[in-house]
Amino acid sequence: MTSDFAEALAAGPLVLDGGMSNQLESAGHDLSDELWSARLLAEEPGAVTEAHLAYFAAGADVAITSSYQATFEGFARRGVGRERAAELMALSVELAREAARRARVTRRLWVAASAGPYGAMLADGSEYRGRYGLGVGALERFHRPRLEVLAAARPDVLALETVPDTDEAAALLRAVRGLGVPAWLSYTVAGDRTRAGQPLEEAFALAADADEVIAVGVNCCAPGDAAGAIKTAARVTGKPVVVYPNSGEAWDARARAWRGRSSFDAERVRAWRASGARLVGGCCRVGPDTIASIAAAR
Repeated sequence: MTSDFAEALAAGPLVLDGGMSNQLESAGHDLSDELWSARLLAEEPGAVTEAHLAYFAAGADVAITSSYQATFEGFARRGVGRERAAELMALSVELAREAARRARVTRRLWVAASAGPYGAMLADGSEYRGRYGLGVGALERFHRPRLEVLAAARPDVLALETVPDTDEAAALLRAVRGLGVPAWLSYTVAGDRTRAGQPLEEAFALAADADEVIAVGVNCCAPGDAAGAIKTAARVTGKPVVVYPNSGEAWDARARAWRGRSSFDAERVRAWRASGARLVGGCCRVGPDTIASIAAAR
């Protein structure tokens, strides 16, 4: 699939933003709700735009929308109907576009519409385990309706992110067909395997022949696990690689809090790029200062 975004990716590396949640929390917003940052789409959309602006100002070329945890099922639990839920998902793309319009930069800016895994909707940390007990068909039926809504909002790319196992990857690859918007597929990993324990060679191979997928890689993993995954993704698929680890801290699903210390070092970026990474940024707990360091290392 050809697109302006794919052509920009072929022309040179792009810088992704950092964690939406930590940027919102640093501005004083409480994200302890099960909808996480998606709650602010309805209650304080301006805060989402400001978070995107902070990352554009830091040097990010690509904003990832606040729709990671935005699902019809999740909104329904809060009494939000399907029509309004669809409006909020589409709004996530528009808020990122608004930030791009307001950013005081001369470079072109891009919007990636986030589609988190099924486990994100459950809000119990199962996106870091996978194996939900659902088949590929059921997972495809879960993902397809909101991917249709996000694609209709015309982002530059769909971010199929934090995927914990190959069943969900297969479902997403089926669900994204025919939408007319390119996508990247990124797994969350532990060592050289998906969170569910499958070898990364097998996981990346699923996307090798998917025309809709213009980049593959990893996100929301420990920074130390990124280097090997980048090499494997590039070798197996021949596609540009996307990499945006978290800070290296561990998520405590029961306490809904991060534990441990950060191990994210922006100096790793040059090595990642040398191994095939073309989209580089940060995930949870990685803020504008680190994104500025990544941008400076391009």
